[in-house]
Amino acid sequence: MRTTNTLRRAGIALLAATTLTTLPLTATATAAAPAGTTAAPAGTAHGAGPWRGAWAASPQAPSAPFGPNWSQRGFSNHTVRQVVRVTAGGTAARIELSHRYGTTPLRITGATVARTAAGGAVQPGTVRHLTFGHGRSVTVPVGGTVLSDGVPLRLKALESVTVTLHLAGDTGPATFHHAAGATSYRATGDHRSDVSGAAFRETSSSWYYLTGVEVLGGKAPRRDAIVAFGDSITDGVGATQDADNRYPDELAERLAAAGAPRAVLNHGIGGNQVVNDTTWAGEKGIERFKKDVLTERGVRTVIVLEGINDIGGSGPGFPGGPTPEVSVERLIDGHRELIRQARAKGVRVVGATLTPIKGSPYDTPENEARRDAVNRWIRTSGAYDAVVDFDRAVADPADPDRMLPAYDSGDHLHPGDAGYRAMAEALDLDEL
Repeated sequence: MRTTNTLRRAGIALLAATTLTTLPLTATATAAAPAGTTAAPAGTAHGAGPWRGAWAASPQAPSAPFGPNWSQRGFSNHTVRQVVRVTAGGTAARIELSHRYGTTPLRITGATVARTAAGGAVQPGTVRHLTFGHGRSVTVPVGGTVLSDGVPLRLKALESVTVTLHLAGDTGPATFHHAAGATSYRATGDHRSDVSGAAFRETSSSWYYLTGVEVLGGKAPRRDAIVAFGDSITDGVGATQDADNRYPDELAERLAAAGAPRAVLNHGIGGNQVVNDTTWAGEKGIERFKKDVLTERGVRTVIVLEGINDIGGSGPGFPGGPTPEVSVERLIDGHRELIRQARAKGVRVVGATLTPIKGSPYDTPENEARRDAVNRWIRTSGAYDAVVDFDRAVADPADPDRMLPAYDSGDHLHPGDAGYRAMAEALDLDEL
């Protein structure tokens, strides 16, 4: 089904079977690193062991720029059920929860993981209670992240998994990911073990606290994951709700169809910018890249698609108010910083050109000139290890500054399902 929250869409248009193997118990709770701390090398940040990322989302501060959600009030005696699709398979799973933007310690009373059924239901016989350092409850410090212990749960690549959190106390405002493109479910009381979804009568289009699912086992090399890093176009705004049609999803499907499945981890945030912080769309890319990308396990390549909000965000309609104007030179310097950070950790970097904006709220002669200049640099500078030309992949041949109507979600800024598929097809798998 299509997203039905018209207020959200109007606002976002302004944004660019079980195995019983013995598992290591590796739950950790860590406070956020202080400013200036060097990020841990890719593949080592979450501790020892052959765990690898299978799904991810970047955390955001509580906010409601496009209409109500559950982040600002948080939870009290609630159970929250969230559905995600993993892009790597294994014989065991564990989850990552983030309290990056919390103001008081967060008590997770309990959590389960199960294979997904329809809606808020899960498949009978698959519910696994998660533990954290052998205990079913855990307290996450302000600014911290926690990993559960692993549980036996055989998952295939491109299979959906449901994570359920019981939050008995008052959480305060919740760290979340706004534009999930997926339905989350809420019930009053403790329903973490429910197979039925009947108790889950409230829904949201965001993810709360959940920022990762990791898997153990399988035959994949330990370092072959791909991270897609960017803004709303990486986040999948404009794609069909609950259909997993974002371009990173389509890339994961393409890899699997080619007989070479790999984890593809989505670290897009709608509205995010390379060099400007925002009140609601995350820290600037050059800062959050260290926390969101370079702490992921087993990453080989990152695809960078970001900058259109730096260009368009200085306009009066940008949610939360205009951000400082960014010159072409400063935006290019920001891209160079992302490249430097990635290479310092041995991560390959693919640069993506910025997609068309004609007819969108970002469409001005000045913004188009800046977009063209940044794209010219991405294509010709040699700064990136490889380039994917998403601009040309979705542009209308008869009007290259405009998105092809068949690829347009309708706001002339975000692709729809067909456009995201075209973007995934434009990637050279040998370059990843």
